[in-house]
Formats: sequence, structure tokens, C-alpha cells
Amino acid sequence: MSKSVRALVYSLLFSPLYLWGQYPIEAIPFTQVKFQDRFWADRQRVVREVTIPHTFLKNRETNRDRNFLRAAGLEEGPFCTVYPFDDTDVYKSIEGAAYSLQNRPDPKLEAKVDSLISTIAAAQEPDGYLYTWRSIAEKRQQKGLWSTEDEKKTNMVKVVEPRWNREDQASHELYNAGHLYEAAIAWKQATGKDNLLKVALKNAELVLQDFSESKLKKAPGHQVIEMALVRLYEHTKDQRYLNQAKFFLDARGYGDPYQQNHQKVKDQREAVGHAVRAGYMFISTCDVAAHAHTQEYQEATEAVWSDIVLRKMYVTGGVGASGSNEGFAKPYDLPNYSAYCETCSSISFVMWGRRMFQLSGDSKYVDVMERTLYNALNAGLSQKGDSFFYPNPLESRKNVERVPWFTCACCPPNLTRFFSSLSEYVCGQKGNDVYVNLYAASEANLKLKDKNGKTVPLNLKQVGNFPWEDRLKIMVTPDKVQNFSLKLRIPGWARGEASPGGLYQFVNFQGQMEVKVNGQMQAIKLEQGYLVLSRKWKKGDIVELKFPMTPQLIKADERLEAAKGRLAIQRGPMVYCLEGKDQTDDRILNVLLDEKASFSSQYDPNLFGGISTVSFQGSLLKKMPEAGNGAELQPLALKAIPYFLWANRGKDNMLVWLPSQLQAARPLNRPTLANSSKISASEGQKGPLSAVSDQYLPNNSNDHSNPYIHWWPKFGEKVWLQFDFPQAEQVGTAKVYWFDDEDQQGGCRVPSSWSIQYLEDGQWKNAYSHTGFKVQKDAWNEVQFEPVKTTALRLVFQGKEGVSVGVHEWEVY
Repeated sequence: MSKSVRALVYSLLFSPLYLWGQYPIEAIPFTQVKFQDRFWADRQRVVREVTIPHTFLKNRETNRDRNFLRAAGLEEGPFCTVYPFDDTDVYKSIEGAAYSLQNRPDPKLEAKVDSLISTIAAAQEPDGYLYTWRSIAEKRQQKGLWSTEDEKKTNMVKVVEPRWNREDQASHELYNAGHLYEAAIAWKQATGKDNLLKVALKNAELVLQDFSESKLKKAPGHQVIEMALVRLYEHTKDQRYLNQAKFFLDARGYGDPYQQNHQKVKDQREAVGHAVRAGYMFISTCDVAAHAHTQEYQEATEAVWSDIVLRKMYVTGGVGASGSNEGFAKPYDLPNYSAYCETCSSISFVMWGRRMFQLSGDSKYVDVMERTLYNALNAGLSQKGDSFFYPNPLESRKNVERVPWFTCACCPPNLTRFFSSLSEYVCGQKGNDVYVNLYAASEANLKLKDKNGKTVPLNLKQVGNFPWEDRLKIMVTPDKVQNFSLKLRIPGWARGEASPGGLYQFVNFQGQMEVKVNGQMQAIKLEQGYLVLSRKWKKGDIVELKFPMTPQLIKADERLEAAKGRLAIQRGPMVYCLEGKDQTDDRILNVLLDEKASFSSQYDPNLFGGISTVSFQGSLLKKMPEAGNGAELQPLALKAIPYFLWANRGKDNMLVWLPSQLQAARPLNRPTLANSSKISASEGQKGPLSAVSDQYLPNNSNDHSNPYIHWWPKFGEKVWLQFDFPQAEQVGTAKVYWFDDEDQQGGCRVPSSWSIQYLEDGQWKNAYSHTGFKVQKDAWNEVQFEPVKTTALRLVFQGKEGVSVGVHEWEVY
């Protein structure tokens, strides 16, 4: 074949018209959009100055870096950390650093990453395989150093099996590879260096070689390599990577719902299983659909997104209600206290939502994306940038605090890469249609085409103190007079729609959006949620926006039990919460809200560096109605703060859904012998001991919405729970409510037997009951025993073989 023919074939194969597909609406790269506000720009500054150095420090302190040294044979010793996917914490940290370097150069950070990349490259095996757990294990086996201690080093991979043997289960080999690819591309874009990209491409060649219809046909156990392969395709224009991404999507349909492997991707219609996995998978369906020009995933992608938004999304935009699977529960099962809402699932949901917008141009996807971004996702990072949330509950009883790191540390470095590239979510472009999706003081540089096809630079500068203030200007500056359409998203919350489809609804919405162009009021006529301003734009044109920022009350669908009889507060895009420290009485879990009360917003420059709070009058519920008397209420002035800021001042009471009806409210605890006692337990107990006497009664034994204690993973053992009374008391009745999560395939069951012991003369003696001690699930287990006078009582119970035990509540009389 001649050079000219080869050139023609190459141009046909790799021309934009034939192969190089893209999204109908392009995202504007974050390097072309710069925040200039006191909200997101400050967030990025904190991430750059604090969070990124913090993640590199923690990777070193927890020996994640050292795993690469040992895999390379530069140091002897077993695998250093707990999870085989800990390599990805290093990769994500590099990716976050790379994005940050594109925003602001930092030679010291660049040098640090270069040194780390050298170690990563040394750890790669000759054929491209890179997975430190197996490399270390194989070296130790060859040297005769493998032992049971090595087996204990991870809780997912116990023995050295052939490569990829457990890939569709828990090995995470391809998950590690995916994050490697994304870090490598980011590093190349940031520095122009291909030192990490060479490692990634070598690994990718191995993956292409080993996985195919005729060789290994396995679905990745944890999705992410699919979207990473699409990025390799975008970067290299090599069609094989796009084909491989599609292959991995289409390989699904033979396994567990936890990994979304129970059906072919195109046939899935409900959100099931692990939430982060689901998010990454449907990001990939969008990517493959855009680049491969296929519609085969469209119905599934839209149906699953709708299933989440209509039935499985929190008012904060968080997704994944259940901690047992780190994922989706049944429709409308959205408990507050035990809400999981992993930070990484919020990140994946936001990334997915933007892609849905890019495919469709529908603002509903951005509305939901914005809700998650400002609330559930933003809560994952502390104000100072050095502590984090993994789950993001909607209620706290002084039991939750931010921590500097996790054993499973996926969230902190994920936040660095997300926030460092956040500005790419501000705008979109389709030809000469320019979309403004997020409002924040910022400057965006785009390129339009005039009627002759020549490039016309366009600068859009947003000016204002959004989201605290209600006014914002957009300065429109094309290089020359230019016809184009400026499409302004009119947020759902600015036009009376709390969430698409009505899972959440505003109560008596007040306010309206106003838009002016050069001082002239514009009629708000929407196309897919956008106000389209089509005109000849020139330098000096100004668009003025006024948002309805009056605090609004939100109610939930009646099928959402955890929000029944309750209301939430929203101002602009932000959901608010009560936190104890902002009140004159911190017992906010016992408040009652009057939905007719007056709500006012104030800007407080001294709180969290300057925020808008919401003030209103409520009541403290002291007693429920009884004996013909009404409820005993104590007036209480209340102040709410944005949800994302809670727990920045230590453990505290916190509440998002505020009781507005008596049946949903909780009166102050009555004094009891149980809650006046000192509580202790046998070794291995987990959970707050105060849970067993907090008077929060479970709906059933598997109720995760209230606190409980357990002894997992102590299996089949005898354990005890003890009350030490303030003084000697005569007692003769006890009742206990067991925790049992068999319905969720958990590890706790009601005990095989139980008894009561009392302390007499320093000795524990068995209390006698002529009716015995019966064991029941989903009910109080009450026993009357011969009265004794004692200073302490013990609840002793025997676990069943192979499972553990737990307690919701224990009362004595």
C-alpha cells in the first residue's frame, strides 16, 4: 500500500466525521473557566493548599506509597495496607495534583509527583501488569516468605490466584488500572510529560490482549476502567480503547446486582447495588453512546437515572441509602440517621448528570447535579480541607464527626480531583449555542464561529456573590459583533420545582426569576429549562439575573416514611439544617416546626467566613398530649445553616427534616433508670453505648434508622451489656429489643438465649423468672423476674453459631 493510500485510509478512519464522535454539547474545559468567587474559588484554594498535600501525606503515612516500592522489589516486606485497591488512592491523588497544576503551577508538587511516578513505573511488571498486592505476594511466595500474616493483610484477596481470576468479584485489578489511566492522561495534560502515560498504555495493551470475546469475557467487578478507556480513546484517537470500553459494558449480565452484573446493561431499569459502581457504569454508557453513536444504552441510562431521582435520592442530592451494600435500598427507603450517601457516590452522580445534559440539553439533569453538588457532595470536605465525611447522614445525635483519613480512603483523593476540575461544569457549548449551567463569579473563554467559519473569541464574566446574594451579572464580550444564543438555565428551585418528578416539592413557593439584557426585562420562556437569548451580541452587553432567594419549605412524597410529617428548608440551591451549636438550647432533635412561621435570611460575615443563615421560631416539645391535655411546648428561636457546613465544629446534634406534625416529633426523654445508669459492655462492642437507653424505639429488628450496638464479627460468643445504677435500686422487670439484619443478609441475629444477672456482694448472680427468657425478633422481649435490690444489672446473651448479636434498646424497671 502506498503512502498516499495509507494516508487516505487513516484520514477516513480517524476523521471526526467517520470516527471521532463527541457529545452533542461539549463541556468547556476547566482550564478555560476560572472561578473568581468566595465560594468555589475558595474551595479550590483550600484543596490546593491543604487537601492535596494532606492526601499525599496520608498516602505516605499509611504506606500506600510503600506498596509500590515493595512491588518493585526495592524494599522487602508484605503488602502494607488493607485493601487491594489502595493503589488507586495514589493514582487519584496524582490526578487531583495534575488538575491543580493546570490551575496554578507548583514546581515542588510536580517534582514530588515525578518521583512517585518513577516508583510506580518500577513496580510495573514486564508485560504491563500493575497491581501491587499480587506483585508483592508473588515475590514473597517465590522467596518462601509467604505466611498467614500475608493472608491477613487484605480482607478481599486471601490467596495468590491467576491474574484476573477474581476480577468480576473483588480483586479490583481493572479498577486500579482505570484510575491509573485517568491519572496518566491528567499528568500528560498538566505537564506534557508521558512518564506515567507510558505505564498506562503498557497496561492497557495487556488488558486489550487478555480480555475479549475469544479470551477472558469478564465484567469488571468495580466499574471505572470503562470510562478511563474512553478517555484513552479521546487522548490517543485509538479506536481499540473505545471498543474495549463497550466490550466491558456488554460483558455484564451473569452475576450479582451489587455490581450491576445481574442483567445486560441495556436491559437495566432500576438502580440497584453499590452506588459508586452504578454511577461510574452509567457515566460510561453516556461516554460510549456519545463517541460510538449508539442509542442502545439510552433507555437504560435514562430509566435508572429517573428511578434514582423519583424514588431513591435524598433531598440533599445524596444517593445510596444503605450502608450494608454502600448503595441503593428499596424505593422511598431513605432513613435520615443511618443515611449512607457516600461522598464518592455523590461525585459519580454529579459526573453522570453532566453527561446526561451533554447528550440531551435538558436542564433537569443540571438541576439535580446542582442539588448534589452544593449539598451532599460539598459536605464531604471540611471547611479547612483536612478532614472528611465518608457517609453523609441527614441526622446526628452527637455521634458523627469528620475524620482526617479512612482505612478505605477512596473519598479524600476523589474530592481533590473533582474540586480541582469543577469549573468545567459551569458552561457548555453546541456550535454557537452557549449554555450557562452553574452560576458563580467566574470568567469563561469560548470560541464561536462567524458566518464565514472564522473563530470569534467570546469572554463570559459572571460577577456577584452567589449563592449568598440574589443578584448576578454576566458581562458578554465577543471579539466582534456576533450572532449566537446564550442559554441561561433557570434553576428548578427558581421556578418552584424542588426536584424533577416531584419526589420533593416546595410548600407555597414564593418568588420569581428576573432576567434583564442591557436593562430590558426579558420574558421567561423556557426551552428544556433554559431561557434562550438569541441576538447579535457585542462588547459591553450585560445580562442581569435576580434569583428568588427567599427560604422555602420542602415536603416529600408521602411514601417517604422518614420525611412524613416533616419539612426541610432550602434557600437557593442549598439545603439547610439545624445544628445544636447555633441554638440557645441544643436539643434540636426535640423541636417542632410551625410551617406558618416567618422565615428570614441574614448574612453573617463572622460565621464560617461569611454565610447566609435562616432564622425562624419553633418550639421544644417537652411532653406529648396526654389525659386530655395538649402538648407541652416551649418557644425556641432557631437558626439554620447550610447542610454542607455541619460538623465543622465537632460532634453535635443535627437535623435536616424538621418535624412539623406532632406524630413526627419527639418529646424530651423522660427520666428512666436506664438513661441515668452508667453503661458498659463486653469486649468487641461497636456503636454508641448510649443507643441502648436513648428511647428511640425501632420499627423492627432490622431498623437502621436508629442507633444500635453490636458485637460483629464476634460469632457464636457469649457477650454482655451492663447498667450500673447511681444507687441501689429494686428491679424486677426488663425488656430488650434485639438488632437483627438477616433481611439485609447482614451478620447479626437474635441470640440463641439470654438471661439477667444482678450484682450482690461483688458476685454476679442469675435472676430467676418462672416464665423463662423468650427470644423474639421484631418485638420487645420482656421478662419479669423475682425482684432484687442491686447496684448493677447485666444482660447476658449467647450468639448463634456463625453470626453475631446486637441490641437496639434495653429498659429496666
